[in-house]
Amino acid sequence: MSTTRRRRLFAAVAASAMVAGSVAMAAPASAEPADSADVEVTVDIEEIKEPGVLALSVAADSVALSENGSTLLVRQFVGTLPTVTVTDTRTADEVPAGSAWAVVGSATDFVGNAGQEPIGAGHLGWRPRLLDGGDTGLVAEGEEVVTVLDEPTQPGNNVGLVDQELLVSTFDSGAVAGGEYAVNAELFLRTPANVAAGAYSSTLTLSLFE
Repeated sequence: MSTTRRRRLFAAVAASAMVAGSVAMAAPASAEPADSADVEVTVDIEEIKEPGVLALSVAADSVALSENGSTLLVRQFVGTLPTVTVTDTRTADEVPAGSAWAVVGSATDFVGNAGQEPIGAGHLGWRPRLLDGGDTGLVAEGEEVVTVLDEPTQPGNNVGLVDQELLVSTFDSGAVAGGEYAVNAELFLRTPANVAAGAYSSTLTLSLFE
């Protein structure tokens, strides 16, 4: 046998062996397992707990004042501030240590709809009234704020809702956490008797701070 034929025969035998080997290796993949076992995988996913919040809400976005209690020198217009509610859904642990919250209010000048001379915010006062202070005794309404046409109730007190005046507050946020507290206020606008007739409007802004 020549060298060339010997090489070709060797190559053919080698190729046959590779094919046979491939078939032999593939056979176990289709075979049935000798035994099997199952493993159950479980997980307990807890509900996400949203952190509590301290929030302010007001029962209505407007109030109309009507004349009542006027004298020869001073005209008075009164109304009731819509109920203001402070809701605290936090736990005591979520409240920063030593914190306190307060709701304050300030008003803009009353502007006439027909070019009348504005009525300054100092002519608007209020008398806060706590409706629901919870059962801790730690939530209290602010003091009465009189107008520029009145004598201050105490020397040095501001007059009129010009600056941020206290409506309701607590000195211990942690002790009242998880509660809901409501307050309103008697509003009174006092003007000189010769105030120009017409419609006026002002914006009273209420802010919650902690």
